[in-house]
Amino acid sequence: MVKYNLDRTFAALSDPTRRAILARLTAGEASVGELAAPFEMSLPAVSKHLKVLEQAGLLERRRDGRTLYCRMQPTPLQDASEWIARHRAFWEGSLDSLASFLTTETQDHE
Repeated sequence: MVKYNLDRTFAALSDPTRRAILARLTAGEASVGELAAPFEMSLPAVSKHLKVLEQAGLLERRRDGRTLYCRMQPTPLQDASEWIARHRAFWEGSLDSLASFLTTETQDHE
């Protein structure tokens, strides 16, 4: 299984425009024009966002005649989700231990 670069994934997700593009692509493939329509920016600016998403492995492009279509590639998001889940389990366990310790300490000093 290919593991995508988490730094690129999180960097791509750090921008609200790119997150909005990915949210739109969860509904299915879309042309670049359709992806650009909701944004008040030039087509070249949207293309730069698409390039960042593509370099992170989060989208794939295909051409049909003169129209360029994009679709979401979820594997890097799955890799990021797995990374977050591993760290969440550690921190939740650590915070539960801290809460238990603080509860015991508070009861001992009452």
